[in-house]
Amino acid sequence: MTSTEHLPRTSAPQHVAEPCRVDSQAARVWDRLSDDARDASREPLVAGLVLDLIDGCDTFAESLARLAAARIATPEIGRHVLEKEIGRVLKDAPAVMDAVAADLDVSYTRNPAYPNLLVPYLFAKGFLGFQIHRVAHEMWKSGRIMAASFLQSRVSEVFAMDIHPAAVVGSGILADHATGIVIGETARMGDCVSILQGVTLGGTGKEDGDRHPKVGNGVLLSAGSNVIGNISIGDNSKVAAGSVVLHDVPPFATVAGVPAKVVRIAEPDVVPAEAMDQTLEE
Repeated sequence: MTSTEHLPRTSAPQHVAEPCRVDSQAARVWDRLSDDARDASREPLVAGLVLDLIDGCDTFAESLARLAAARIATPEIGRHVLEKEIGRVLKDAPAVMDAVAADLDVSYTRNPAYPNLLVPYLFAKGFLGFQIHRVAHEMWKSGRIMAASFLQSRVSEVFAMDIHPAAVVGSGILADHATGIVIGETARMGDCVSILQGVTLGGTGKEDGDRHPKVGNGVLLSAGSNVIGNISIGDNSKVAAGSVVLHDVPPFATVAGVPAKVVRIAEPDVVPAEAMDQTLEE
């Protein structure tokens, strides 16, 4: 299963709304970024940054490779080496760029703090951390374990996010704030998921093999929530802030508490990841 494949949909009532449509295309998002860059270039503080990372690039993939390399380069492994290697991965996996575009699109539409696409693209560590993970995942699948581990390590050091390169992540992901996100090796995350700061998709430490959570489509993982073990989080469900989830969560459910329990079943057309409502009110 690749980083852009869908998880199998969890069983649900007959009339289930699609959690979201991930139909963003890289070319369309790149055009919007280029438009935003023209406006941003009038700000002298960031004009050089925009020229380097947007105006100076011919393609979305080239821009992303340059941006990622600039953020995680080290004295031993410099920016130009990283840019070349990341760019090669993105060129060979065009589906990854569609997932990148979907992530950027939903980062803007779900977060009212962002005035345009350019702000999350250049400055949101949650967005960039997940895109570097996508590259690391492609490297991991092709047997480049050391290269993938380097990218994981740098994302952890620079962005305070620790995502194992083997973890499978869908499209249309919003990582809001992102500090302290931890995702284990055998975790899987579906499409249209919103994940906030301090979320852990972890193992219990007692199992071997498949030992991390499987998160469905349209799920909201609220701030500070912990989902532990090889359990299923059903489509369009919500995990309340600070909860510790130790058992399967049915579709459309809201769970809260330590340990988490079901406190409500929502209407079938509610998509928590899109609504971004972390309250427990009706």
